Amino acid sequence: MADMGFFFRIVRRRKRPAFPRKEYLANREAARTLVHARLEYFNQHYHLEYKTVSIKNLRSKWGSCSTRKNLNFSYRIVFLSPELQDYLIVHELCHLKEMHHRESFWDLVRETVPNAEALNRALKQYDRTTLQ
Repeated sequence: MADMGFFFRIVRRRKRPAFPRKEYLANREAARTLVHARLEYFNQHYHLEYKTVSIKNLRSKWGSCSTRKNLNFSYRIVFLSPELQDYLIVHELCHLKEMHHRESFWDLVRETVPNAEALNRALKQYDRTTLQ
């Protein structure tokens, strides 16, 4: 019987580096300081519980919120305007309560960021120009 092992080999693609590690290391602590300060500020309104806050070298996302109540942000948040920074932080903070993008989520975000949808569009446009 012929060797069928080649049918079952997994070909792994080499992962492209997200962004230069040197840039990540140079900006990680500034991002951490910013995120913690703004989370503290906005959470005075929301009173939501979270566990850890991580600053990562993400390629395709600005941030995320896990079901375990961990918040993750890209170090590139430091390069955004203060308005977009606040929107991004509030967006992920609100996912602690609403883990979806239905209207109840947007109502929660709009409590502190009234123009959330416009900022969401601006952030997506920013993604297109910087992540290519």
